[in-house]
Amino acid sequence: MTTKTKKAGAATLPLNQILDGDCIERMNALPANSIDLIFADPPYNLQLKGDLHRPDNSKVDAVDNDWDQFDSFRVYDNFTRDWLAAARRILKPNGAIWVIGSYHNVFRMGAELQNQGYWILNDVVWRKSNPMPNFRGKRFTNAHETLIWASKEEASKYTFNYEALKALNEGVQMRSDWVLPICTGHERLKDDNGEKAHPTQKPESLLHRVLVATTNPGDVILDPFFGTGTTGAVAKMLGREFIGIEREEAYRKVAEKRIAKVRKFDKEALSVSTSKRAQPRVPFGQLVERGMLRPGETLTSPRGKIAKIRADGTLVSHDVKGSIHQVGAALEGAPSCNGWTYWHLKKDGKTVPIDILRQQIRAEMEERPN
Repeated sequence: MTTKTKKAGAATLPLNQILDGDCIERMNALPANSIDLIFADPPYNLQLKGDLHRPDNSKVDAVDNDWDQFDSFRVYDNFTRDWLAAARRILKPNGAIWVIGSYHNVFRMGAELQNQGYWILNDVVWRKSNPMPNFRGKRFTNAHETLIWASKEEASKYTFNYEALKALNEGVQMRSDWVLPICTGHERLKDDNGEKAHPTQKPESLLHRVLVATTNPGDVILDPFFGTGTTGAVAKMLGREFIGIEREEAYRKVAEKRIAKVRKFDKEALSVSTSKRAQPRVPFGQLVERGMLRPGETLTSPRGKIAKIRADGTLVSHDVKGSIHQVGAALEGAPSCNGWTYWHLKKDGKTVPIDILRQQIRAEMEERPN
């Protein structure tokens, strides 16, 4: 697997690596304020009592691994407190965390998140389109899991790619209930014996939505319960950096083999829809400074209004002076006006909005090397 390090103050981050050992110890060894996003899929503490069988008496392959066994709720709560504290220390000031769980543990995690100063942004219901039935017939079919999305603190300016999520949802605002299938078929990883490599492997579709929604290319994603590496595989495809922590050697081997086969999408494919507010700000005066428009030139509106450009990037029309927005609003008797689309100029024999020049500058800014 390709690895590299990234500066984080005086220390470095072990990017695109899977770290062996206890997640709390490993996170405590990382530099503070260095991680953009954490996705955590901790043990659920399922408290299973004996084997579970189907109606035909075949045994269900349930989660009975040692890593999901805790002696009491107190022990589990102490574990949750410690790993969430370690996670919060390494998050950047504007960082965020996702945790996922079932009814066995998600409420306990939610309370501890708030106790530690995280600011809960959303809870998301992952409704499984193909859940495992309730074989005993004594409860509802457990057809969903819950994700909690929280920023490091209330004032954090966290990442949320609203327009990208809307585009992913056919132009409709993304809701907090997600219908996605569990891992089956070709996506379900198997070990050398043909058995499930991990009992709770998460689908790549779930991580794709999380990372597109709340990270940007180049961001560092940490998964302290890495398992078979779904977070790392999706992060690599989407041009994000990842750090995994996993104490089980068998899971690490599967994850390393899986991620080595993943190809990163090209730069153009990694671009997502953004809001206009997220685009670089270009003052109208910059067009004048760069000679794209000259003082003394006139601009026209669709309704025939005329204004002259001044050297300081303002307009004048009769006795009205001000910005492109102010003058447009005054001439139309409107409370506001988007001067970029209101004012037009002659270009190649055609009348076009001045916003074309602004978009030209923005395109140049995006092409500059970081």
